[in-house]
Amino acid sequence: MTHGPAPQTVALRTRLKPGMEKIYEEVHAVIPQDLDAALRRAGVRSWRIWRDGLDLFHFVEVDDFEDMRAKLADDPADIAWQKRINELLDLDRSDVAHGLGLVWQLPAEA
Repeated sequence: MTHGPAPQTVALRTRLKPGMEKIYEEVHAVIPQDLDAALRRAGVRSWRIWRDGLDLFHFVEVDDFEDMRAKLADDPADIAWQKRINELLDLDRSDVAHGLGLVWQLPAEA
């Protein structure tokens, strides 16, 4: 269990190339153990992905998003994973560098 400050929450959008929906879901059916370990070492607490047609929406809870990106940049497990996944993505229509801007959230009760 991770202790300390609350994680950052980051929403990302990516887009599949047409016809890659089934393959994308098959690839994600089992995440490699070395990738799972790399994500956790990089501070990822949770990563969820929803799909609507070709559009993918990611919700990430992470200790520090920029630190995570830096740690994963040279990680062999993530490099191999990105190579595989990028074959399925329309990279011109994906934005994972900065995340989506938050428009609204239900305020916490006082």
